[in-house]
Amino acid sequence: MQPSSQHSSHPARPSRRRVAVTGASGLIGSALVRSLRADGHDVLRLVRRPAAAADEVEWDPARLYVDAAGLVGVDAVVHLAGAGVGERRWSEDFKKEIRDSRVLGTRAIAEALASLATPPEVLVCGTALGYYGDTGSRAVDESAPAGEGFLPSVCVEWEAAAAPAEAAGIRVAYARTGLVVAREGGAWGRLFPLFRAGLGGRMGDGGQYWSFISLHDEVAALRHLMDTPGLAGPVNLTAPEPVTNREVTAAMGRVLRRPAVLHVPAPALRVVLGEFAQDVLGSQRVLPGRLLETGFDFAFPTIDDSVRSAAR
Repeated sequence: MQPSSQHSSHPARPSRRRVAVTGASGLIGSALVRSLRADGHDVLRLVRRPAAAADEVEWDPARLYVDAAGLVGVDAVVHLAGAGVGERRWSEDFKKEIRDSRVLGTRAIAEALASLATPPEVLVCGTALGYYGDTGSRAVDESAPAGEGFLPSVCVEWEAAAAPAEAAGIRVAYARTGLVVAREGGAWGRLFPLFRAGLGGRMGDGGQYWSFISLHDEVAALRHLMDTPGLAGPVNLTAPEPVTNREVTAAMGRVLRRPAVLHVPAPALRVVLGEFAQDVLGSQRVLPGRLLETGFDFAFPTIDDSVRSAAR
């Protein structure tokens, strides 16, 4: 299901805004661009090649380069770019790519925005629930400290890289996103074909918590961050009821009407995924405290709702 252009969680919006988006070709970015354009907003897409269209702005995060002139007049920026952590095994080179794509990219955007004579009102910087590390069965919100390990350390540096934008007086919100339930891509996009084929099942003992969010609510939440004055700092983008991997498996089986009885043991995951397996098997029970405090209304709050919306 594609995100609707209307959502009850949005405050009253300006009739037309100019919004720049990095990662605009990705799962979340492309859905966000469609949603914004459906509501009549101008959208600029940052691309890693010379701009070839009026709605493109060139940038090269590895060189800390952004064509800042192309961002003149933007009202908001949503920064979503970064290498996918599950794209391949975590070699030292790939871990460096994961870190650099986030830290350097964020620094490039923040410095470019800070250099503008009239900076945008807001920078929504996409980060991740990886900030919290493994929380076990303990529920945490935005007040929790960073966890330990590779991904938490990346998230800390990632968010710190936006400091130039904050220093320039730009409102910066850090969208700590959970697992996005979508069949079009991302981690969940890999699950749908397996479960449809009857090959889905729990991972490890299945007791680890997965903090999820539907693609519809992810896009609506990003827009909520853009449109809510005073909402700055970390904001967890995850549904209000995290569930265990065992519950996810059961929900996928129910909604798709397929058996979901297979089991991928933890040792097998470690062989296939290497170091990344510890994050797949880790538990993150993360709550969207600040979204709820600021009146966000989830369209798909439960795992069954989210899977059903993605399966349509």
